[in-house]
Amino acid sequence: MRVLPDLSTDLTARLREAFRTAGYDADGVVDALGPQAHAALGRGEPEAARRATRDAGALGTLVRLFLLGDAEPEAEVRRALAPLDLDEAVKAEVLRPDGDALRAGLDIRPYGDDEGSWWVVADLDSDQRGGPVPADHVLGVGHASISLARATSRRPVDTLLDLGTGCGVQALHASRHARSITATDLSERALALAAGTFRLNEVDVRLGRGEWFAPVRGRRFDQVVCNPPFVVGPPRVDYVYRDSGLGGDDASALVVRQLPSFLNEGGVGQLLASWLHRRGEDWADRVASWLPRGGVDAWFVQRDVADPTLYVGTWLRDAGVDPRSAEGRAKAAAWLDWFADNDVEGIGFGFVTLRRTDAQHPEVVCEDLRHAYDDPLGPETAAWLDRVDWLRRNGSAESLLATRFTVPDTVVLEEVSEPSDEGWQAVVRRLHRTDGPGWQHEVDATAAALLAGFRGALPLEDLVTLLAYAHDLPVDALVEAALPVVRDLVRHGMVVPA
Repeated sequence: MRVLPDLSTDLTARLREAFRTAGYDADGVVDALGPQAHAALGRGEPEAARRATRDAGALGTLVRLFLLGDAEPEAEVRRALAPLDLDEAVKAEVLRPDGDALRAGLDIRPYGDDEGSWWVVADLDSDQRGGPVPADHVLGVGHASISLARATSRRPVDTLLDLGTGCGVQALHASRHARSITATDLSERALALAAGTFRLNEVDVRLGRGEWFAPVRGRRFDQVVCNPPFVVGPPRVDYVYRDSGLGGDDASALVVRQLPSFLNEGGVGQLLASWLHRRGEDWADRVASWLPRGGVDAWFVQRDVADPTLYVGTWLRDAGVDPRSAEGRAKAAAWLDWFADNDVEGIGFGFVTLRRTDAQHPEVVCEDLRHAYDDPLGPETAAWLDRVDWLRRNGSAESLLATRFTVPDTVVLEEVSEPSDEGWQAVVRRLHRTDGPGWQHEVDATAAALLAGFRGALPLEDLVTLLAYAHDLPVDALVEAALPVVRDLVRHGMVVPA
């Protein structure tokens, strides 16, 4: 393992001053580069950004140094990072010598949300290093961490745990809505860089080192967020940021199984997870079996299913290993052999929301949401839990029939028709939610007619009775058919109490 960087309070204070003076933040970088060069940089095409920063002064130097990985003249770096002492910066790994010039020793980049900008400290990736990353590599802000941040509920809480904090990005987001934050990690290097991230941003976080939940044994939290080492495969650890040492999807199973016991009553846990799709086994049965018996509402959302060969190649390249090299071929062979031996046909990936509850009948739902949608899932997870609570209190036949419902403006009805002897005949009627995760429900003509009456004026019982008389249908049979449909639509926010 490498020597740990010493990102002290004094050093990060001077670094923060230099960044603020230069305007090295999320908005400043976008303004300096312009939309086209910024988009090109996001695609891994740095030349346009390099050209855009030629006349950008200290900000241009910092962009080339930390975002493009260029070697910059010592005098320019000294001006851009003043009042930070360069020798101290090199000692702390912020910079590294390259002949007469200097390069970034750590990845320190602006990262923001709708409320402002932070700086995140992480290790250089394989492209910046020019080769594979070390085993103790600390990952920066990536697609997975951004996905989890977008899927996390942001309602105010008193206490929050960021389990497996890595570079600390989830704790930064948590600082917007949590009064007290604890962040843990097994990796000593990850905690050193996370501490630098928190000091640089003046965010107060209590750190703890240890395996899984060991550092917080005996404590409970209002919210837990977790981006665990969820990569599935043989039980080995090549890179601590992705490999748990547990076989298959046991890492995700461990977190789902243990997390509820670290929540206060009504507390919510949210994590990224992966699960195996094995021949002859339903993925929903698999993940539901991870839950402790009773006391937990759970929502499993599957966002993708990867082919094993694509999965292996993707993770090899992510670590900077060429799948065509001798090392890459050997690792791929062992990985694919393990998948074949365990009847793995695919690897599911998605989000898990857990809530500790004393309800007699906890809600467990597994849903496939692989279609594209733009809205973040975080607000929807909080609303989903609210709707589960409402159905728990009001989901009986008697209560539902007495409720007045409306259909939100964001819900539309799509009809697909085909020619018939009497003109056009509808063959598909589908409700769409145009916000959130874009749920869809197919309904028949009777259900569509019933929903047309959901305007908040009459209770469900009266609407069903009127529809039964209008279509000469038995009232009891129509009630029996309508109630499960209404429950599903309420759960997905496509029908709401007036």
